[in-house]
Amino acid sequence: MAMAALSSSTTVAPCCVKGTVAVRASERSRSLRSSAWQMGDVAQLRSVAKIGAGVVVGKRRIGVVACAAATSTDVPTVADTKGAFIKSYRKPIPSIYSNVIQELLVQQHLMRYNTTYMYDPVFALGFVTVYDQLMDGYPNDADRDSIFKAYISALNEDPELYRKDAKKLEEWAAAQSGSGIADFSGKDGEVEAALKDIAERAAGKGTFHYSRFFAIGLFRLLECANASDPAILESVSFETIKLLTC
Repeated sequence: MAMAALSSSTTVAPCCVKGTVAVRASERSRSLRSSAWQMGDVAQLRSVAKIGAGVVVGKRRIGVVACAAATSTDVPTVADTKGAFIKSYRKPIPSIYSNVIQELLVQQHLMRYNTTYMYDPVFALGFVTVYDQLMDGYPNDADRDSIFKAYISALNEDPELYRKDAKKLEEWAAAQSGSGIADFSGKDGEVEAALKDIAERAAGKGTFHYSRFFAIGLFRLLECANASDPAILESVSFETIKLLTC
């Protein structure tokens, strides 16, 4: 992909979008979506969390993966990560998408190489939710998937694992009741085991990295469980977040 595809310009609209109104609406929409996780706005996060991943379920066991930050001697720079993405995906990306992708990649690089970072399925669900929402309407579905793979691979992580874990969490949550989703600690199963692992790490001092993607993943779980009523969502959100992060 040419370096120009990741320029800071925001004035060029994708050629596939028809009409000035459609382009401006698309820009405004993506700006709001991006600001949701940037600002940590709960209301916007709930809205963002309403979009699912829509991917194939894999047979790989869900769970926390030992994919913690590298030691200080071999941590890649932001430039290294961006360079790996550009090398992996060489096609031009329309600027209203490339600007957001560039910003996301820098932010996630900082999360990825935080000393307390460890991959978990809730984080994966949060990122997949944000990515699929931001890239909704991209001109080519195959290219959108290729960008996703190049993006995650540039962070030295597994894009297939992200998709599989996100889908498993969505399907699990859809089978729960609005209030029952917070009862994972008393149940057995792959997803329950993964959530218990997260809760145990969160209980340890300085061993858990709470991020915007993790927060969005939590709200997506609640949305899949039909806990979308404001009163129920507030109550269940508190109980779930307390179990996972306190």
